[in-house]
Amino acid sequence: MDPVLHLSIVVDDLAAARTFYVDTLGCRPGRECEGWLDVWFFGLQLTLQGRPDQVLSREEQGARHFGATLDVDTFATIVGRLEADPTVTWLVPVTTDHSGTPRQQTKCKLVDPAGNVVELKTYADPAAAFAR
Repeated sequence: MDPVLHLSIVVDDLAAARTFYVDTLGCRPGRECEGWLDVWFFGLQLTLQGRPDQVLSREEQGARHFGATLDVDTFATIVGRLEADPTVTWLVPVTTDHSGTPRQQTKCKLVDPAGNVVELKTYADPAAAFAR
């Protein structure tokens, strides 16, 4: 079996988190038990833990975020769906850095219902993601 990266985050409302990750972002739902559920977040097994007492405020969270680097077409499809959804809370709207260079990247950050920051991005040249 190939390794699967796993991340567990806390949320204050499992139903709202499920709606955001499955319906809004388009993640496939996985296992679901009392107090938690898994979603398949672009190759990552993401566990959403219903623990309202552990959710951090925006100030406490600081720069903490997670995300996915997507191919250009997938990024465009998802961002198009997000931009059409008035319930999406944008932290950083879609921007492009290093335009016209091999390091060109387009990215955005949005906030899930519990305040967790999700970054989505794409590179004009995917190899640039690991270039030094």
